[in-house]
Amino acid sequence: MKIDLNSDMGEGFGPYRLCDDEAMMKIVSSANIACGFHGGDPNTMGRMVRLAKQNGVGIGAHPGLPDRLGFGRREIPFGADELRRQMLYQLGALMAIARAERVTVSHISFHAAMGNMVNRDPVLADLMMDAIATVDRNLVVFVTSGSEIEQAAKRVRLKTLALFLADRAYDAGGKLVARGLPGAVIKDEAAVRARVRKFLLDGSVETIEGGVIAMRARSILVHSDTPGALELAGIVRGEIEATGATLAPAAELAE
Repeated sequence: MKIDLNSDMGEGFGPYRLCDDEAMMKIVSSANIACGFHGGDPNTMGRMVRLAKQNGVGIGAHPGLPDRLGFGRREIPFGADELRRQMLYQLGALMAIARAERVTVSHISFHAAMGNMVNRDPVLADLMMDAIATVDRNLVVFVTSGSEIEQAAKRVRLKTLALFLADRAYDAGGKLVARGLPGAVIKDEAAVRARVRKFLLDGSVETIEGGVIAMRARSILVHSDTPGALELAGIVRGEIEATGATLAPAAELAE
């Protein structure tokens, strides 16, 4: 079996960094690169693209809301067309930087509040997916299984790749537990190892309530701003390899 391991990267700006991006690039198979709104800047984006190229890592756009202070995790009541243009602005910037380095952007993964807003509004989801398809029909869209984004992407015949978030808790309905709640972010190495092993072996995950639900995914995400992210990513990669699976970038696994 092949599986993708990805992380949201380049989310600092200027001299400020959230994690050791250079080391993380040696662990993951896909990088979701912040595009300058919630994090990142032109120099950081360029550095991430070069690192990805050097390490054979798939390059993805990670657009978010224009809210550095809130790290793109606070919802702002933009109109649908405003959100579409913000997404296109960020995607276009990364595509230009990548082209100048003679590589291409292969996928897109929405960040935090922007993704939440799109996922609960089918009209907005259709608008966003249509815009992505117009720019580049070969882009793979990272999705949560069964989400509005996944359904909208399939309606315009974009390829998708479903995610399992190794460091975030799920509820019984298969939704992510809100970050402000206890246990929502999983930082314990043993807990992450057990979750990933269970997912790899039987395609399921234990919920925050203690039950078990199916988890249909071909890509595992570790957030680079989770405490100990580099160590957690190494644990995830180790578990993947221990099962006999191999890493592959998103473009090879999309459906």
